[in-house]
Amino acid sequence: MKIKDIKVSEFEIKDNTPRFKLRKTNEAWEKYDLKSPTGYLHVMHVITDEGLEGICTVGDARYTTMTENALAHLKHLTVGEDPTKREYLFDMLTKATRMVFMPPGWFGGFDNCLWDIEGQRKGKSVSALISNKSKPVEAYYNYRGADLNALIDDANVGIGKGFKVLKDHFAWNATQNIKSFESVRATVGEDIVLLHDAAGCNYSLDEAVEVAKQLSQLKFGWFEEPLNDRELGSLKTLCSQSDIPILALETLMNDFVIMREWVREAAVNIVRGNARHGTTGIIRIAEDLARIGMNIELNGPGGLFGHVHAQLVAGISNTSYYEYFPDGSRDSIGEEIGLLNPPVPVKGEVRLTERHGWGYEFDREYFNKKRVRVF
Repeated sequence: MKIKDIKVSEFEIKDNTPRFKLRKTNEAWEKYDLKSPTGYLHVMHVITDEGLEGICTVGDARYTTMTENALAHLKHLTVGEDPTKREYLFDMLTKATRMVFMPPGWFGGFDNCLWDIEGQRKGKSVSALISNKSKPVEAYYNYRGADLNALIDDANVGIGKGFKVLKDHFAWNATQNIKSFESVRATVGEDIVLLHDAAGCNYSLDEAVEVAKQLSQLKFGWFEEPLNDRELGSLKTLCSQSDIPILALETLMNDFVIMREWVREAAVNIVRGNARHGTTGIIRIAEDLARIGMNIELNGPGGLFGHVHAQLVAGISNTSYYEYFPDGSRDSIGEEIGLLNPPVPVKGEVRLTERHGWGYEFDREYFNKKRVRVF
């Protein structure tokens, strides 16, 4: 079997990243003048000479497009190759990355298409290709709100829907956040797993150490992105002084080399990953981490409006949760281009389909009608 062609379908769809301006207020940067523009989403098709077609979105909720120049390089490098040789093609494209002046992970959508082809060829889901012992896909609920009362109300909505794991995105200062952690824990009780995502915060190292101490006392599950991922020394210090697991590398997760270096430097306890940079790379680093007793936790839907990460959470042993956003911006939005089965959690779990490959089902007539061009 050989790769015959690679095409990209382009769609107009609401952009998940609003446009905004920034201003500095009390030593912190604040967003304002937010606008929600129409963006573009690309779906890649890898077509074989035996009639199999692997499909995957180019990115997930972010990085949703590929340039025509990148596609031209990808086609020149891979058309005529055997799509079942995923390891070889991943290594070859990794080597080519520097030579074609692309960022690490630029070919992730292509790699995911190869996994889809392999699932179709063998009559298996991707999770079954990874492991014969697929596990349930437990999801955590990202709760939001304009103030603490609204946040607690939304947390209770999540619990009412059957979620047992909740994640906040509190972006106040350390003192206010700590008080908020205490309020949420007092409200939801001890049986709910709570997670803190500090991506919107501006903690100093000393503040992060104190926040970590309080999160540990409140029995939170992890402390996510406490500092800039590139502050290697500060992350090492924080990890050495914290009892709660430090989850990091979301802003570096396209580079599997750097991720491994941060692990070796003991600058992270749990590694963030996203399969939009390639399932082969994710599985490799997950296996490396498993050998040292460390987890990889997947960020967002990972491609195909959640199908990619749902399959990987089921198949990878050292990962815990599927990340769910309840506003439909990561999963149900796929219906706008014809996706018939977005993987929306029910009672806190994603139910995988019996379909082969990534498990998606598209109304292809509607899909073709909605796309604005193919290149």
